[in-house]
Amino acid sequence: MSETELTTWGRDVRAALCPVCDWTYLLPATARLPRCPHCFGAELEPVAEEVMQLPYVSPPELVLPFEVRPEALSQQVLRFAEGIPYPPEDLNPQALQSRLQPIYLPAWLVDVDAVAHWQAEVGFDYEVLSHQEQYSDAGSWRSREVKETRIRWEPRAGRLQRHYDNLPAPALERAAELTRDLGPYRMETARPYAPEVLGHGLVRLPDRLAEDAWRDAEPLLHGAAAEECRQAARADHMRDFRWAPQLQGQHWTLLLEPLYTTFYHDDAGQPQPVLIHGQTGKLSGMRRASLKRAQRIALIWGGIALGVLLLSLLALVLSFVFPPLALLGAGGVVLVFIFGAVALIPLLRVWMFNRHTVL
Repeated sequence: MSETELTTWGRDVRAALCPVCDWTYLLPATARLPRCPHCFGAELEPVAEEVMQLPYVSPPELVLPFEVRPEALSQQVLRFAEGIPYPPEDLNPQALQSRLQPIYLPAWLVDVDAVAHWQAEVGFDYEVLSHQEQYSDAGSWRSREVKETRIRWEPRAGRLQRHYDNLPAPALERAAELTRDLGPYRMETARPYAPEVLGHGLVRLPDRLAEDAWRDAEPLLHGAAAEECRQAARADHMRDFRWAPQLQGQHWTLLLEPLYTTFYHDDAGQPQPVLIHGQTGKLSGMRRASLKRAQRIALIWGGIALGVLLLSLLALVLSFVFPPLALLGAGGVVLVFIFGAVALIPLLRVWMFNRHTVL
């Protein structure tokens, strides 16, 4: 086994790095190094240093399986490619489908015990009945009952002692962006890690350690504690929740989340990644119309307009000899303006579509 291979994952694996986007992966030691499934900018390269010197290489405890059925996945890919005016030549369902690459993204879960004294203001809804006078069209005043919901705020304090399970925290710097574009993952189907997972896709290694990710879990813990205190007070609202918790027994769990990636080449030949949620099938990626294709079509219509213009001018010149040609020449000039306007349509459609480039 080489220095870039590990056995703690239940099978021989090695680490590989993308030289373009710096994403680091684990994959079976015998597998070939593929193109980076994140940016598709280059083939992965073996990690030169000892794998154990990487920030985190321990195997995960939990894995979320891929749930998108093949037929549903095909429909989503087809949906992405359709509806684009003058799409790039490489943007077609067959190409996207053939380049699908499953990967697993890491995420942290933390369990923690919290003991704290807390203070807050809790609010209770109550209704106030009032009357409004309205002048009717009949020329008389009428009284109408109006119910208004108001909040009565009261101070509360207490002591909290709770255990909180599976508070999520990002294991990637891009985690917030990915969640915004693709949506969250459901935890109900999580299962213990098994070495067979590595045969289903590459594993992205965390670039945020648990200690660094804790600051993202703290607001969730604060919110969960505030909600429990609100429920304990049987209140409808809570504000200005304050506590100074003593935290004990932190236990971190690494979770793998399923993701499909694919790509197409744009007009400049650059790969444009497309991401697909492994549970819901939701897509995210740049949907770009091809300016080159639109320009080719515009040139064709422009060439037709130029040809009609030359024939029209010729007809107008010959009309001095044969006057009926003047009408034909005038009609040709009108067609020139029409064909010129048609030539601009592809360029305008591409410009308008590319103003909104993310699905």
